[in-house]
Amino acid sequence: MTDKSFAIEGMNCASCAAHVEKAAAKVDGISFASVNLATERLTVKFDDKRTSPGQIIDAVTRAGYRAVDDEKERRTRRSETEKLKYRLIWSLIFTIPLLAVAMAAMAGVRLPAFTDPGTSPMVFALLQLVLATGVIVTGRHFYTAGTKTLLKGNPGMDTLVAMGTAAAFTYSLYATIRIAGGDSHFVHNLYYESAATIITLILTGRYLESRSRSKAGSAIRELLSLSPPLATVIRDGKEKRVPAAKVAEGDLLIVRPGERFPVDGIITEGVTSADESMLTGESTPVDKSTGSEVTGASININGSVTYRATRVGSATTLAQIIKMVEEAQGSKAPIARLADRISGIFVPVVILLALLSASGWLIGTGDFRLAFTVLISVLIIACPCALGLATPVAVMVGTGRGARNGIFIKSGAALETARKADVVVLDKTGTITTGKHAVTDIVPAADYDREELLALAASAEQRSEHPVAGAVTEYAEENGITTEAPERFTALPGYGVEAFAGGRHILAGNSRLMRERKIDTVEMEAAAESLAAAGKTVLYVAADGKCRGVIAVADTIRADSEEAVRQMSMMGLEVMMITGDSQATAKHIAKEAGIGHVIAGVLPGDKAGEIRKLRNSGKSVIMVGDGINDAPALATADVGIAIGSGTDVAMEAADVVLMKSDLRDVVRTLKLSRATIKNIRQNLFWAFFYNILGIPVAMGVLHLFGGPLLNPMIAAAAMSFSSVSVVWNALRLRNIRLQ
Repeated sequence: MTDKSFAIEGMNCASCAAHVEKAAAKVDGISFASVNLATERLTVKFDDKRTSPGQIIDAVTRAGYRAVDDEKERRTRRSETEKLKYRLIWSLIFTIPLLAVAMAAMAGVRLPAFTDPGTSPMVFALLQLVLATGVIVTGRHFYTAGTKTLLKGNPGMDTLVAMGTAAAFTYSLYATIRIAGGDSHFVHNLYYESAATIITLILTGRYLESRSRSKAGSAIRELLSLSPPLATVIRDGKEKRVPAAKVAEGDLLIVRPGERFPVDGIITEGVTSADESMLTGESTPVDKSTGSEVTGASININGSVTYRATRVGSATTLAQIIKMVEEAQGSKAPIARLADRISGIFVPVVILLALLSASGWLIGTGDFRLAFTVLISVLIIACPCALGLATPVAVMVGTGRGARNGIFIKSGAALETARKADVVVLDKTGTITTGKHAVTDIVPAADYDREELLALAASAEQRSEHPVAGAVTEYAEENGITTEAPERFTALPGYGVEAFAGGRHILAGNSRLMRERKIDTVEMEAAAESLAAAGKTVLYVAADGKCRGVIAVADTIRADSEEAVRQMSMMGLEVMMITGDSQATAKHIAKEAGIGHVIAGVLPGDKAGEIRKLRNSGKSVIMVGDGINDAPALATADVGIAIGSGTDVAMEAADVVLMKSDLRDVVRTLKLSRATIKNIRQNLFWAFFYNILGIPVAMGVLHLFGGPLLNPMIAAAAMSFSSVSVVWNALRLRNIRLQ
């Protein structure tokens, strides 16, 4: 199956989106079709042996819209916001004087005699006709798009606007002809200002909505702007400036202080620090030296470095993140389904209600003007735009807010599902712990001190590749301990190491090694047992036939783990830990982190099975991990969250990727999920409430009991405001506190 997305032109409401989605879904070979009104994109999955992008574009065209399968064309076209601004300005130029002429008498303002409706009704009517025609021409896209979709049997928002304003303009034109024939009474039956004002108000609403939606999608533009356009590459021994897009894997690049790294790679020469806040949200620079990985778009702060490109083009971390955010912002949350179903039948129902209510008033009162006002008001006020925007705009803003904090949510479904979680299952190694062994305890024998014991162990271990050996030598180096280079070294798999250094015979390993070599460990056994009971790896160190002490090494808990677990518990979540380690080690780490429930001794392949058991018990499960062996469990959980420092496999399987190795970002993800879904519910409530309240008022229910009749211009203003208010409410998500 092939995934593809298209930019869609001509959509203005949820009904439009539903029609495009339905048209695409009918194409043979398409297994999935989804339209996002906020991003104006169609996403499809199709069998490329049965259909092609061209056939999908044709299907959308037949539905009355335009699909664009060319991102360059999409980006070079003048933005929709600019087009709307241009149309709005011209519309205002005509509408303001038209309102002045039409409303002057009502406002008690005297017009010049040649435009006075009492003395010069024909001039009064013609002046309004000319000005209204200017507005109609400016808003002609309402009529072209509205007519096209109506003829295709897919009426949408433009159809309602076109029908309402065309009816007002046509009737006014009829009245003008009657005035020309000498019937000056028709000077009071002109609706030119209503038609023009409705178009202007709707253009105003769409312009404000477009600007707001542009802000909602700012996360993608910010990410796109991070990548530098040029790179300095070493080719044939010379430095060359080339477009970053033409950097090839394996190229050597030079990056000077203040410049951005063009692509991902590994430093081959130089020392510096990099600002990676664009990826992680973490402002503290990260030290880099030979062998360190650097990420494209991060900033080289204080040293000139040479590095080799390892990932270029669409394979870079930044490109993958942009793709991830785009897919998330183009996806639908399950909560949107109700709005989609309603929007699909909304416009035809509104047209029917408009005709029925107008006919009812005409039959009941014989007042054509009243019936006509009701017809226009119902057509104009009943717009499903707010319904269509309620979910996607909130998802856009929510995922964008997460991206700025190094939290990348892959779909609207993940964003919604995370809110409903009952259990958070945390992998131990690399998630709760650092995933890196470190020295935790040094216990020398009675006739030795800490420094001497550490020097012996580090001297013996410095040629070993075992993680425990690495922890000991690194700790000795950090503490300025002088070591001796071993003259002879032997690795003893399953036991430890044997070395001759500084003229001394040194053994470093487990208790079995000590027994094998007849080393007396009685003095250190109590300390060793206590350390082992705490889940630590115990290293015995002997020199010249005597045990000189023990050193404990452990995978230490992250500084943020305890706080993160506490906050999850306060949010009403059950927190569990899953690990392949022994029960003793697991319980010790769990106690440090404040976790009450531990699943220990789980083989890598069985983690997914444990997650499945929890789900089968009726619980919604979030799984958090970072390793290759976590990938099946991440994919099995309701929501899989990968710690960003983990493997590419884990991040591919996860629904959410945390770029920082900070477990508190799981809490921030949950807060973001809850805030976004709450925002969506607010939007849907007000969108439904608006239509439930607005349509009966427009139909004249209040007037039936002696109340006012809704003016079509007020209906247009209310309709525009409903859409804008939904977008503005969603934009509040940009300011929510995640800390």
